[in-house]
Amino acid sequence: DLLRCSKAELITSGTATLETALLNIPEVVCYRSSKISYEIGKRVVKNIKYISLVNLIMDKKIVTELIQNELNTNNLVKELNLILGENRLEILDNYHLLREKLGGKGASDFAAEIILKG
Repeated sequence: DLLRCSKAELITSGTATLETALLNIPEVVCYRSSKISYEIGKRVVKNIKYISLVNLIMDKKIVTELIQNELNTNNLVKELNLILGENRLEILDNYHLLREKLGGKGASDFAAEIILKG
């Protein structure tokens, strides 16, 4: 319920990024792990440009991903201001394309329902 009331989200990677997009809420994806876990992950998972489901599905940057050292207060403030301001409409337009790619309104509503039920 809280997510549905939001104007924007700072969110961790995972299904929450897709849920947020399907609810039409601009987001910044935030992810930080231990340095060793991150380095191992980079070597195991190769040729993947993004970590958020939104960007992975669209195969382009729709939402900003702040990963590891990029995740800091200055970048969070900057990106939050962008998604509340000048980037908001572009993100919402791209969310529309995402829903179409997932099969249109009915499919998106169905997927959002499944995600919300957990």
